[in-house]
Amino acid sequence: YFYQKRTKNKKVLKIFVQDVNKNLLELTFRRKNMKKILITGGAGFIGSNFIHYMLNKYVDYFIVNLDLLTYAGNLETLIEIQDNSNYKFVKGDISNREQVYKLFEEERFDIVVNFAAESHVDRSVENPDLFIKTNIIGTQVLLDASIKYGVKRYHQISTDEVYGDLPIDRKDLFFTEQSSINPSSPYSASKASADLLVNSYYRTYGLLTTISRCSNNYGPYHFPEKLIPLMILNALENKQLPVYGNGENVRDWLHVYDHCTAIDLIIHKGNIGEIYNIGGHNERSNLEVVKVILNLLGKSEELISYVNDRPGHDLRYAIDATKIENELGWKAKYDFDLGIKETVKWYIENESWWKAVLSV
Repeated sequence: YFYQKRTKNKKVLKIFVQDVNKNLLELTFRRKNMKKILITGGAGFIGSNFIHYMLNKYVDYFIVNLDLLTYAGNLETLIEIQDNSNYKFVKGDISNREQVYKLFEEERFDIVVNFAAESHVDRSVENPDLFIKTNIIGTQVLLDASIKYGVKRYHQISTDEVYGDLPIDRKDLFFTEQSSINPSSPYSASKASADLLVNSYYRTYGLLTTISRCSNNYGPYHFPEKLIPLMILNALENKQLPVYGNGENVRDWLHVYDHCTAIDLIIHKGNIGEIYNIGGHNERSNLEVVKVILNLLGKSEELISYVNDRPGHDLRYAIDATKIENELGWKAKYDFDLGIKETVKWYIENESWWKAVLSV
């Protein structure tokens, strides 16, 4: 229409319209023959990293990102690929059955990867209702839609927190896929419930499912309320670094890139109905992590401020990732020393991103 307003040459206009129609037909044909993947929660930390990873690796995949854009969702993270013809963003709530069904009917997905979740433990203590709605009801809606519209593979992103915690003084103990479910917070309880739902849909309805349970992630685009980005940004601005209790709680740190490679392997080669633990083999106490960050930034440890411990604070997480390593050949690229250096560097170089996030 706008081109027509600017030219009186009917021959040129005809050629232009033909070219547009041809390109549209080619794009429509290509999309019909591409593998379609729904990524829920794709504007969040891990989901957005996974979208970047998949678009860089697979030229014949069309990715739809369904995200409600809550406080932790940020489209600034995806600005580099917003015009990619293999990508589409849809704002929506996974617990809204009508909206989800409509999207599934329109797109006819081959694969669903569910990242969408409320994930901050402190928020779950203050408002459990929201975690029940998103993490349990939302998962049920996605599972029902996957059955109704013939999804070929459903993958659930879960957490090692469903296992509860381990004693700090038992370094010989690790979470395996056979470990008992013993959640400590409303957040981890909601994720454990979702996992049980996924397993039940595999056994009862024959939906082809897999589940992955990861340790604590870190890396670029991490929302600033979580430990590592919060400590980096507070240190950069010479603010106090709040550490729960005595800081001795231990986490196994997994770089988000390594998490993405693991999910990629699982959805393509993982055995149906199976659970895979994904860990970084990088156990560090919270206090150790904070001190490493301060050292990398050349800041004083006097910035550390010890605060009252979180209710029900898990002592130690440690993942045994032998199963995914042996069955699928996965291996983490990053050790913590390399990963944390790159992460700190990323936040220094991407001030505009985190300042935009904090200003919302």
